[in-house]
Amino acid sequence: MAKRWLITGCSSGLGQALAARLAAEGEQVLATARRPETLDALVARHPGTVVAAALDVRDPAQCVAAVERAVDAFGGVDVLVNNAAYGQFGTFEEVSDAELAAQFDTNVFGPWRLTRAVLPVWRAQRHGHAVFVSSVAGMVPFPGLAAYTASKFAVEGAAESLAAEAGHLGVKVTILQPGGFATGYSGNLVMPEQRIPEYTAVSDGLLGALRSMNTKIEVNSPELFADVVWRLSQLESPPLRLPVGPDSETFLEAAYDARRSEYDQVVKAGHHTLA
Repeated sequence: MAKRWLITGCSSGLGQALAARLAAEGEQVLATARRPETLDALVARHPGTVVAAALDVRDPAQCVAAVERAVDAFGGVDVLVNNAAYGQFGTFEEVSDAELAAQFDTNVFGPWRLTRAVLPVWRAQRHGHAVFVSSVAGMVPFPGLAAYTASKFAVEGAAESLAAEAGHLGVKVTILQPGGFATGYSGNLVMPEQRIPEYTAVSDGLLGALRSMNTKIEVNSPELFADVVWRLSQLESPPLRLPVGPDSETFLEAAYDARRSEYDQVVKAGHHTLA
């Protein structure tokens, strides 16, 4: 039976690839973007299967309207994919209050307010699947991406809380943790207004790597992401966390090992007792 999807950030990259894959599988998709005209070709290729809607996740009214549009078009929502996000570059000291607030408004508050808008539908249906597109940066700190990393850590905490709170209502939650993908991420990377020379040694290497991501053949393709999410949606009991891409597994395994090692050392030394 076809599922009913609401996906954010479909103008390019991961969201566009996912919407196209789902449409090809016969799913019903409400594809959203801040500029809905960027979805015209997708809708033309899949008439009746893909419906486009304007959605800026920073706008609470548009979030509510998108859910209502999906319900009107399909009769409900089975899967919400919180994909829309961007990267704010800059070290901790370089990122201003305004830049930090803007990063969280899109990457954290946006998924929160959209999921909150769809939860009444899921309570009535007694089922739903919230998919949060995080990143390896949701567990691995990268010098030069302090604000982005903080936003992804926050998304993962919010998603885990949702799983604990709404599981008894039939709501499933999955946190996707992609590695490097050839998307528009690097082109949409926002630079801080101020750069401090003392930090370039630790941050500019990452900046160069991010800017070259779309040209590297070893970077994962958006189609891989779409395939993973499609197969995820077929599982009766989807996992809470799911690495996406071989490089993601490498990063996350190292992060888990490092945290476990540090924890063991602290406990063994007795520092946690403050004695």
